[in-house]
Amino acid sequence: MRKRLHEKIAQFTGAKDARSKGVYPFFRPIESGQDTEVMINGQRVLMFGSNSYLGLTNHPKIKEASKKATDKYGTGCAGSRFLNGTLDIHIELENRLAKYVDKEAAVLFSTGFQVNLGVLSCITGRNDYLILDEYDHASIIDGSRLSFSRVIKYAHNDMQDLQRKLSLLPEDAVKVIAVDGIFSMEGDIVKLPEVAVLAEQYGANIMVDDAHSLGVIGHKGAGTASHFNMNDDVDLIMGTFSKSFASLGGFIAADAETIDYLKHRARSLMFSASMPPASVASVIAALDIIESEPERIEKLWDNTHYAMKLLTDEGFDLGPTESPILPIYVRDNDKTFMVTKLLQDNGVFVNPVVSPAVPSDSSLLRFSLMATHSFAQIDEAVDKISRVFKEVGVTTVKERI
Repeated sequence: MRKRLHEKIAQFTGAKDARSKGVYPFFRPIESGQDTEVMINGQRVLMFGSNSYLGLTNHPKIKEASKKATDKYGTGCAGSRFLNGTLDIHIELENRLAKYVDKEAAVLFSTGFQVNLGVLSCITGRNDYLILDEYDHASIIDGSRLSFSRVIKYAHNDMQDLQRKLSLLPEDAVKVIAVDGIFSMEGDIVKLPEVAVLAEQYGANIMVDDAHSLGVIGHKGAGTASHFNMNDDVDLIMGTFSKSFASLGGFIAADAETIDYLKHRARSLMFSASMPPASVASVIAALDIIESEPERIEKLWDNTHYAMKLLTDEGFDLGPTESPILPIYVRDNDKTFMVTKLLQDNGVFVNPVVSPAVPSDSSLLRFSLMATHSFAQIDEAVDKISRVFKEVGVTTVKERI
C-alpha cells in the first residue's frame, strides 16, 4: 500500500527530463537583490522576469522602514490577525489602502494567494455562483474550488460567452464575477466596462484581482477600476504587495460591511499568521513613494512602449498585451526551454511559460518591464533574444508571413 504513493509520484518526469537535457529553467538561485541586473553563478544577468514593476525592491526608504519596524515590533506577530496578531501599523496600512483604491475598508492577508483563497471560498454559498475568466490566476481557481458554490468559466475576455453563461443562471441567485485586472501571462486588460454592463443586466457583483495592475494603471497606479473610472461598479478589489509594492502580502478592499464579514469568515485570514512588521512597513513606504512620484509609472510605460515597438519591429508575436507584461510567443515547449537557457547563458533572465500552464502551441517567454530599466538594457535584451531565436530556429511572425 505504501508504494502506491511513490509509484504515482514517479510518474511525474517533466522536471527530470528537462534537467537531463540541461534546460531546466526553474528555481534558479539569484545571488543579489531583485533589480534590473542580478547576479547568477557569479555572472551579471539582465532581469526581465521580475514583477517589481516600479523597481522599488532596493529603494533605500523602503529598506530603512523595514529595519525600523523590525527594531520596534520584532520579526513576527506570532499569531493571526483574528487573535493576537494585529498591530497598529496593520490598521494604518488598511486605512491607507482603502483610501487609495476608493473603498470604505480593507483587510490585510499574509499573501496575495491567501486573499483569493479566503475571499472566494466564503463570499458565496451552496446556491450561489462564481463566474471566472478561463485565464484567471491560479489563486482565483483554487479559491473557487474551496467554495461550495457552482463555478462557471467563460472564454478569455469573451463578452458574448460571458453573457451566454450569465443568461443561463437563476435570476435570484448570488452571482460574483471574479477577474484579473491585468492578466498575468497574456498582459491584456479585462474588458471591465463590458463586464460591468453585463453584471448590471444579470444582477451580478464584480471582484477584480489587481495583483498586476496596482502601480501600473489607474490614477497614481490605483488599479483597473480607477483606470476605467469605474470604482463604484467594482464591489471587491484585491491586490498584492509582491509586485509594485516591493514586499509580501495582500489585501481585499470593499464596503465596510463586506470587509467585516470577511474578517470573520475568510479562513486563510483567521487561521494564518499575520503579515510581519517589516513587510507592513515596507508597503507603507512603497505607497508613499508611489503616491508622491507619479513619474515612476510614466517611466514604466515609456519602457513598455519602447520595448513593445522594438519587439514588434523585429517580428515577434506579442499577442494582445496592453501592459508591461510582454508575452513573446515561441509556441513549442522544448524550444521555449532552450531559448530560456541560452538567454541566461547570454546574460538575459526571462520566464518560460509552458504546458500545462498553457497549451504547448501557446508556450511563451514572459518578458516584463520595470520603471528602472534603461533603454540601453532593453536594446541589449531584444538584440540577444533575436539572435537566440534564430539560433534555436524559432520562427517569428514576420518570418512566417
